[in-house]
Amino acid sequence: MRTDDQPAGPAATAPYRFAEQHTPPEALRVSEVAQTTFEHVYEVDPRLMQEHVLQQVFPNWDTLRIMRSRHDHLAWMHRHFADKVVTGSEILAEVEAEAGLRNPQQSTPEAGPLDSEGAR
Repeated sequence: MRTDDQPAGPAATAPYRFAEQHTPPEALRVSEVAQTTFEHVYEVDPRLMQEHVLQQVFPNWDTLRIMRSRHDHLAWMHRHFADKVVTGSEILAEVEAEAGLRNPQQSTPEAGPLDSEGAR
């Protein structure tokens, strides 16, 4: 398309620079397995994901777009697919309770081993 064939309208305010858009800020380690690049954006350390999950080149603006819309997406998923919303602490309590029912000796530290005379 020639320059004089371009549609009328505002021009781009700034040129697209690949390095600017695809180089996130320096990562700050927050735990052994997580890091943060932008405020409130936590990511699994990419070094831990090189073997099984192929990493993609991701523009900074897309990371921020996804982060800003995550609550809307989660609310939409809950409205359409969730019968009940369960907190992580509720799930952990349920898992711990089931583990205690399966193996009561390990769940209570004061319980000792059964001896052969006490068993019937």
